[in-house]
Amino acid sequence: MAKNKQLIIIPTYNEKENITSLIERLLEEIPSTDILVVDDQSPDGTSSVVENTYKDDPRISVMNRTGIRGLGRSYVDGYIHAVRQDYDRVAQMDADMSHDPKYLPRMFSEAAEYDLVIGSRYCPDGGVENWPYHRYLLSRFANSYVASITGLRVTDATSGFRVYTRAALNRIPLERIHSNGYAFQVEMTFVAFHMGLKIVESPIVFTDRRLGKSKISRKVMIESMIMPWRLRFGRSMHDIQKSVK
Repeated sequence: MAKNKQLIIIPTYNEKENITSLIERLLEEIPSTDILVVDDQSPDGTSSVVENTYKDDPRISVMNRTGIRGLGRSYVDGYIHAVRQDYDRVAQMDADMSHDPKYLPRMFSEAAEYDLVIGSRYCPDGGVENWPYHRYLLSRFANSYVASITGLRVTDATSGFRVYTRAALNRIPLERIHSNGYAFQVEMTFVAFHMGLKIVESPIVFTDRRLGKSKISRKVMIESMIMPWRLRFGRSMHDIQKSVK
């Protein structure tokens, strides 16, 4: 098995305007890394765009999901694929160009010492650009809210830009991860933290999407508000304890 085999997972839903530009940037930054687009039945044909554009490039593959839709389900399916294919380090990022590929070489490198590397907007040297002030305040409040309820010592638990090692994904009980929206990032961070995995925040500058529409909905917001309490008092903590034993 090859050493330092790396995969980037990109979940998509109606991202045909962004996806090829992002893939080209990724191939420029880290040409030896594989890319898996996990498409959630996009009506705009995102998966077909990727399949047709990169049909002759073995580094690029598409997973066309069926069944229950959701960001969390897409990531879990991608992680399971990564573990089965023996990838040593697995990155995840948004398809909307808000996560700059230039940070990935450093984040992959940091994964040599840490189980989970979080691309953080709110640690020292991190930041945001082109965000309406109300979005910034909402994001900062959300992370403070999560930390105060769960006790997580992480400034950006909601970040979707991160790298896991295969060892970390093997330990995390993926089949017991319950959330399916943006709260998924919080739940994964919480589980990793309470399993004693080594976590580091790596500074990034987040840039708001230029094309396409945000996927944040009222349902997603409600789940994000409830999830920290569920993690603190609910079944997830019991699952973690069972897994550790």
